[in-house]
Amino acid sequence: MTTTQHTWGIAGGCLVAGWLAASVGGVSAQQPPGTPPTGAPFDAAKVPAGLAAPKMWTAQQDHQEMMDQLGIKALRPGPSGTETAPNHANYDEATANPYPDLPGVLTMKNGKVVKSTSMWAERRKEIVEDFDREVLGRVPKNVPKITWTVTRTADVTVGGHQAVGKLLIGHVDNSAYPAIDVDVQMALVTPKDAKGPVPVMMMFGGGRTLPGDPAPAGFGRGGGAGFAPPAGSDPPSTEQLIADGWGYASINPGSIQADNGAGLTRGIIGLVNKGQARKPDDWGALRAWAWGAGRGLDYLETDQTVDAKKVGIEGVSRYGKAALVTMAFDTRFAVVLIGSSGEGGAKLHRRNWGEAVENLTGTGEYHWMAGDFLKYGASEATFGGKNAGDIPVDAHELIALCAPRLTFVSYGVPEKGDAKWLDHQGSFMAAIAAQPVFRLLGARDLGRSDDYKTEKMPAVNVGLLDGQLAWRQHDGGHTDGPNWKYFIPWADRFLKR
Repeated sequence: MTTTQHTWGIAGGCLVAGWLAASVGGVSAQQPPGTPPTGAPFDAAKVPAGLAAPKMWTAQQDHQEMMDQLGIKALRPGPSGTETAPNHANYDEATANPYPDLPGVLTMKNGKVVKSTSMWAERRKEIVEDFDREVLGRVPKNVPKITWTVTRTADVTVGGHQAVGKLLIGHVDNSAYPAIDVDVQMALVTPKDAKGPVPVMMMFGGGRTLPGDPAPAGFGRGGGAGFAPPAGSDPPSTEQLIADGWGYASINPGSIQADNGAGLTRGIIGLVNKGQARKPDDWGALRAWAWGAGRGLDYLETDQTVDAKKVGIEGVSRYGKAALVTMAFDTRFAVVLIGSSGEGGAKLHRRNWGEAVENLTGTGEYHWMAGDFLKYGASEATFGGKNAGDIPVDAHELIALCAPRLTFVSYGVPEKGDAKWLDHQGSFMAAIAAQPVFRLLGARDLGRSDDYKTEKMPAVNVGLLDGQLAWRQHDGGHTDGPNWKYFIPWADRFLKR
């Protein structure tokens, strides 16, 4: 097939040239070898007159700047994932629930109980506002336009099936601050023999190559669809999707926003802030990655091969967090597969098990969140101190924002590498606590009681797949790979395919 190039302009989007930070759908969200970048480069010669160049500082300097803005003098250190360390994380259920009562997902701030879909619409606004202000940060109202260009189209083969692949670049209008370039990388692959538009799963990771291409620098395998799973395991998610008549899109999160604090003055966050520091309620990387996925969906809505009403989002680990955030805030997405997301994803902040709020407020992970989230790790500040029990929302409400759409929570087992650190039980508790919203909106839940304090996870490899809210813990590692063969027919059933 001849390479083609087409361009679409879409308002409200935005993103950055960057780093392939994860493998695609169903393998694992691991960092590539080498030192991560500190954000997209900038051209000092293009800094507009009267404006400063982007701040080029370390994550530690950016973190301290936010602490100073918030009046924080000291933060509690996060627990260690090394069980022999003096400050090792807690893995004792007897002390795992210091704040046992969750915010009422169906209780308005005025105390009224939500009993109708119209009341839920108002309650949803309250929950979104709390996440925007205190946890994930606000997407700015002045995010510039993005223009998508198909840079290459090719016939490809995926698992023996003929398909059509497209590479795309989404260039963000940087005319207000041309020193920072933001170019989103995305790939789309759809079955060649499809009789009409097909559903598509968008996956965080990849986005730079098509099946059969050489691997990007730093990776040992080509193919554009990520990495081959271990010998003896299921076919890659991409092959399973194409075989079932789905398409898939891979989007490079590093081309949206760098995965480190030093990069916050570049990427889409830096472009909007003209290279300067964030304000406390500005968006973090999770919300930026989610917004970038939404801009990818903007393009998919223009592609005639795609059924834009049946587009899903998927990610593993930090990109599992991003997939959940994407689904929660952008109601156009029809389905989500949340892989091993842990703290900041499906895990309850209020749980004292494994990774904690204090890990998210440290210099290694704070960039995922709003600056304001640092308050909840503060031990000494002008406002005193705060902890996880003070956060006005929790993960069950983030899951509830996905209702009544298809929401599949996936984990593996610690014995295979899906560490206890992730708190599988704490994530199951969050899903249980989200059930009332799914039922209120006419969807089926997990089929368990709503008592999140006593409900326990089902056995490994026993799925709760009868409703629009689903759970399955497979017997593999830090991947959602073994769950794709359950996820696809589950989604097909509810999407009436």
